[in-house]
Amino acid sequence: MTVGTQIQQAIATVQSAAASMKTFALETQDQEAKQTFEQLAQTFDSALTDLQGREQYIQGQEPQYKQQ
Repeated sequence: MTVGTQIQQAIATVQSAAASMKTFALETQDQEAKQTFEQLAQTFDSALTDLQGREQYIQGQEPQYKQQ
């Protein structure tokens, strides 16, 4: 498995986790749980931004990792 593939998988996983947290936040009536889920979603969104930046860096350094 290439580094590019691993980064893409990590991005997909973090996107899924962020979406789940956002869904949980919308579905819960417990305000404390809602706040926790929203904070987790923000953390995942931040990690996603970092991973996407890393993916762009890798693509710039190693063009063979670019998606076709």
